[in-house]
Amino acid sequence: MRRCGRYIHIDEERLRLGQYLFARYGAAVVFFGRFIAVLRAFAALLAGANHMPWGRFFFFNAAGGICWASLFGFGAYLLGSRAHLLTSGIAIVFLGIAIVVITVFVRWLRREEERLQCEANAAIANEE
Repeated sequence: MRRCGRYIHIDEERLRLGQYLFARYGAAVVFFGRFIAVLRAFAALLAGANHMPWGRFFFFNAAGGICWASLFGFGAYLLGSRAHLLTSGIAIVFLGIAIVVITVFVRWLRREEERLQCEANAAIANEE
């Protein structure tokens, strides 16, 4: 990870953050990683790099996959059966709200990453 991490934007700081988060929230990261595209791609890599036991990883990865597939499958079915409602003006309002919520979430996530980075550095320094 240290040698090739720069190709996937994982520097030393983010590597420490990943170690800290896996030590604290490993199962939740794997489970909810199924719902977040970027995390889905890196959850297995981070689990392996942080020596997560394979049985634990398998259970939470499978549970997350089942929940993700069920949610998106039923969601797509319900959306398809209600597609005629999307042509109304209210759909445009909800689209605008969704864009605002996503923008606010991304900004919050960036600030939260900085806070967690400081917390991870302090926790790792105390362990050493």
